Amino acid sequence: MELYYSFSVLIVIASFFAYLNLRYLKLPSTIGIMIIAMLASIILVVTGSLFPKAFNHFSTLLSDVDFTEVLMGAMLNFLLFAGAIHINLIDLKEQRGPVIIFSTVSVVISTFAVGGILYYLGPILGVHVPFIYCLLFGALISPTDPIAVMGVLKEAKVKKSLETKVAGESLFNDGVAVVVFAVILQLTQSSEVEISFLNISWLLIKEALGGFVLGTLLGLGASNAMRKIDDYKVSVLITLSVVMGGYLIAHSMHISGPLTMVAAGIVIGNYGKRTAMSATTKDYLNKFWELIDEILNAVLFLFIGFELLIIQNITSYWIIGTASIVIVLFSRFLSIYIPVLLIPFKNKFSNGTIKVLVWGGLRGGVSIALALSMDEGPYKPTLIAATYFVVVFSIIVQGLTVGKVASRVLSKEEE
Repeated sequence: MELYYSFSVLIVIASFFAYLNLRYLKLPSTIGIMIIAMLASIILVVTGSLFPKAFNHFSTLLSDVDFTEVLMGAMLNFLLFAGAIHINLIDLKEQRGPVIIFSTVSVVISTFAVGGILYYLGPILGVHVPFIYCLLFGALISPTDPIAVMGVLKEAKVKKSLETKVAGESLFNDGVAVVVFAVILQLTQSSEVEISFLNISWLLIKEALGGFVLGTLLGLGASNAMRKIDDYKVSVLITLSVVMGGYLIAHSMHISGPLTMVAAGIVIGNYGKRTAMSATTKDYLNKFWELIDEILNAVLFLFIGFELLIIQNITSYWIIGTASIVIVLFSRFLSIYIPVLLIPFKNKFSNGTIKVLVWGGLRGGVSIALALSMDEGPYKPTLIAATYFVVVFSIIVQGLTVGKVASRVLSKEEE
């Protein structure tokens, strides 16, 4: 009942903020909701002394929600499936080289770049964080967030090939990032944990390959079932069962739930739509998952905006937070530029494409969820605050300008 109560409150607030944004701000829905939530958080903090009961009650409500479990264990599965079901497999195959490299190699490069720079720069800024915790921050902040990225790409009119690169990378790199984060987190918890190249490789293969195989099987099974009935109501129920039941299976088998959802979504969105559905079923299915996507996105970005109420003394972290923004952007550039420089991709990357890929690498709820999942310790508040600075800058500044940057940079190249 407590979870229902909390979710009901968040839905009511999200709908109200969505109305305010559409009526007055007219920003992309998710970004507008987050900005209004942040403004509301600031007002609550400022007026907290005048209305202490209301402030404490709302702060407690947010604290009682296990954001890591809600996002990583529930919302992310729906959002990834909703995004993957609209991915064109032909476009993805054409961009498979960049997508694979950027969602694997680039994550590792960014993890070590962020961790190394933060470790050596931190003492200069008056922040002393051990190297292993700097790497942990690098792992949780390196993956581009599929929720934030795909939400913004709907608004930004970029080339199809570039959109596929960015969206494909963001959909697939969660599995790699979570494995890297889990391995480094184990190292912070115990020095006796056996971490070898063989163990890490096996964990990565099991998580990634297992997720792909399970997702593909679920997608094929659901598509074949829908082909025999072609009823839009039952088809929607089948896709819901794929997401909810598929996650339970993936969780019990200790394989990647996010990659399972991506694979299942791509199979149903391509093979299923082509062979198993009438035009009516396709239309209802698309609209249903678009609606689910919008609702959960609204709640997620509302929660990100209200995180201001949970992070204690966030203003005292503005120096390390600002530095982290620069570090993460520079590391993002290295993680894109180095593979482009060293790997002979089929299609050459222009400087404009690299700039858009760097600026379009948004961070979002996944990074915050991973940061909150860390064990309590002396470095957790600093890393959570730094994560929040990066995420807010990424969504508001990069999210609102990536379309303009893409248009300006790519138009110059065409001249």
